[in-house]
Amino acid sequence: MTLNSILVILQKIIDISLVWLIFYFLLKNLRNNVKMVLLFKGILLVILIKIISDIFNLVTIGLLLEYLIMWGPLAIIIIFQPEIRNILEYLGRSQLLGRHKTLTLDEREKLVYEIMQAVDYLKKARIGALIVIERDVSLNDYINRSKKLYADISSELLIAIFFPNNPLHDGGTIIQGNKVVSSGAVFPVSISTKINKRLGTRHRAALGISEETDSISLVVSEETGRISIAISGTLNYNLSAEDARMILIEELRPKKEMLLDDEFNNIDTKEVAEDEKIQ
Repeated sequence: MTLNSILVILQKIIDISLVWLIFYFLLKNLRNNVKMVLLFKGILLVILIKIISDIFNLVTIGLLLEYLIMWGPLAIIIIFQPEIRNILEYLGRSQLLGRHKTLTLDEREKLVYEIMQAVDYLKKARIGALIVIERDVSLNDYINRSKKLYADISSELLIAIFFPNNPLHDGGTIIQGNKVVSSGAVFPVSISTKINKRLGTRHRAALGISEETDSISLVVSEETGRISIAISGTLNYNLSAEDARMILIEELRPKKEMLLDDEFNNIDTKEVAEDEKIQ
């Protein structure tokens, strides 16, 4: 094997690796963005209909789809400009710009305890609140446009932030790791038709940021005191304090820890099955 042939092989390996790396980051971001998932499904549907129209010689629909395919990319760039920008920014971000550090078990328990202590008070006092916990996808764009705090997490601080007539009462509070980093953040409002029309701006903002990132959005209703949590474009409405606490604990667990638990569960299941066979 000559040197040139080795260089050609290496070149192809690097080329293919870069393509797969790009697809990996695109699909990873796509999974966390509900709007981009809907866009991707729409593109697949258009392609499928075009293939069917070509097979069955459907001239009219085929002609319309040709125009759609021709001008579609331009329309997508214009309509989904914020989402495309987010993808490009995400590709340029380091993972360290997301969750600043992996919290220990004690830190996670303290974080959840302080949040739920504040939520319990806000719920009883009928004080509205929106708390957004950052995970892997960075919320720095929203932090930069809000009031910076960078304070240690505490229930007293969260209660003070959302207390009526406080300048930071409106908008959302963002938590990175175990720090309250900013308040008064403005988030994109969800345009989903599935959300109850009686729910206000806080719930729609919580759902909106969960559609665009992998954050956890916790809402306390000002009118009813009910607790809701939005994750991955889904709003879990009217939760009990215990249910909300369990969701936070589960969602804040590191992925490595969850994978280890799954492996242990699989091992335990196999051992039980083997014991049953022996018996």
